[in-house]
Amino acid sequence: MTQAEIKLCSLLLQEHFGEIVEKIGTHLIKTGSQPLRVIAKDTGMLLDQVKKALCVLIQHNLVTYQLQKRGIVEYEALCSRVLRILRYPRYIYTAKTLYSDMGELIVEELLLNGKMTMSAVVQKVADRLTETMEDGKTMDYAEVSNTFVRLADTHFIQRCPVAPEISKASAAPPPPAPTLAVNEKDMYLVPTLNLIGKGKRRRSFDDEEKSEHKAKRQKQDADSKEPPPDDGIYWQANIDRFHQYFRDQAIVSAVANRMDQTSSEIVRTMLRMSEITTSSNAPYTQPLSSNEIFRSLPAGYNIVKQILDQYLTLLADDPLEFVGKSGDSGGGMYVINLHKALASLATATLESIVQERFGSRCARIFRLVLRKKHLEQKQVEDFAMIPAKEAKDILYKMLSENFVSLQEIPKTPDHAPSRTFYLYTVNTLSSARMLLHRCYKSVANLIERRQYETKENKRLLEKSQRVEAILASMQATGAEEGQLQEIEEMITAPERQQLESLKRNVNKIDASENQVDETIFVLESYIESTMKKL
Repeated sequence: MTQAEIKLCSLLLQEHFGEIVEKIGTHLIKTGSQPLRVIAKDTGMLLDQVKKALCVLIQHNLVTYQLQKRGIVEYEALCSRVLRILRYPRYIYTAKTLYSDMGELIVEELLLNGKMTMSAVVQKVADRLTETMEDGKTMDYAEVSNTFVRLADTHFIQRCPVAPEISKASAAPPPPAPTLAVNEKDMYLVPTLNLIGKGKRRRSFDDEEKSEHKAKRQKQDADSKEPPPDDGIYWQANIDRFHQYFRDQAIVSAVANRMDQTSSEIVRTMLRMSEITTSSNAPYTQPLSSNEIFRSLPAGYNIVKQILDQYLTLLADDPLEFVGKSGDSGGGMYVINLHKALASLATATLESIVQERFGSRCARIFRLVLRKKHLEQKQVEDFAMIPAKEAKDILYKMLSENFVSLQEIPKTPDHAPSRTFYLYTVNTLSSARMLLHRCYKSVANLIERRQYETKENKRLLEKSQRVEAILASMQATGAEEGQLQEIEEMITAPERQQLESLKRNVNKIDASENQVDETIFVLESYIESTMKKL
């Protein structure tokens, strides 16, 4: 665990959950697994505060607990899961792209709350959608429920592990901590619920006054209310499935850039056919026959079988080896080499960063060393056709930045320089780790910068919010145009200009965070895939 990762986790926890949760979470990330009382003692916080903070972290899958041999429960932070908070906007946007506003709100609610029952999610989303609709229109629970089922069918959401039921007749005391388990067959099984109802709008102040006498009756109804039919069945966003989708999109985009749109559509079809049958960490997809691929191509995609076979042969013969041939039955069996694809994406990222930082000549030498594996300095000069002095400067610059490494091959045991070959090489895994560390530092700096910008303009932001609230309330009561203009003039022209500048800066920082996270995703996926292969 590097300092950059710890700092980024700390900033993310503070921004989303506040100081107390951040303090407990950061302490666990630094120290590893610890029991409850040790955490309270080390952090100097009240036991009740620590319990509540741990509840929040466990609810959001950021901390796990384990029962030790002596009967002590120890809590451990999941740093990799904390870092995923950075990717929440991408998960939500993906759900919106695939399943419209309903899918977006379902995933957003699950990410915001950690774990929720289906009935609670459907009701909350229906209420939120009703708020945005015209007067007189409401969102039906059944429509939201259908989108929820579709998300579960495509594995974007999944059931949470549950504690085994303890029979009341059992005389044995309950364990200090329950062991959570989930049946893989039921992981994506949606309970059959007859959700009847429509979304409700928030009542205005006048409506609340009129219906004040109903409050006691509603409270009594709530007390005697039966639990929902899906009580105890909780759902969460399936982060691995979203990552699988991001990886597939990156591969399709890479094929489109290298070849053409038809090739990318064929690869997209192959990935779509394999998305449920292939696990997210598998090195290859399941073998697919040419006939199966042809039948699964999108409707209206005019391509004959002969042309498809030519494209598949072309993809299989490509040096990048994204697509491989695994047999000849069914017109030819084809797989997508996911490990090779991730390696190519990571290599392209490294090349792009070298070019941006050091220029095109440096990128040429980097690509040359990458392709030839091992080269002496003289060979680099000759192959790259760059003057000796300049080539030497470039190599030493990249060596100092850890983009290339130097390998010594002695001809004699004494390692004498005159009898030793010095070969330049690129260790892609090492370079990817170094870049990943820098990306974590970059994101932490961006978050700190955004917090600083917001803090510096705190009073102006509060004033702007107050003015907006007054305007909204006056518009609701039907105020005249002149009165509204007077309220708007409470914010002066320089202040308005300052707000615009702040908004522009914060938007740039947010966009930069998302762009850096895309690089982080490619590098993380490559490192994880390589480590599994080793």
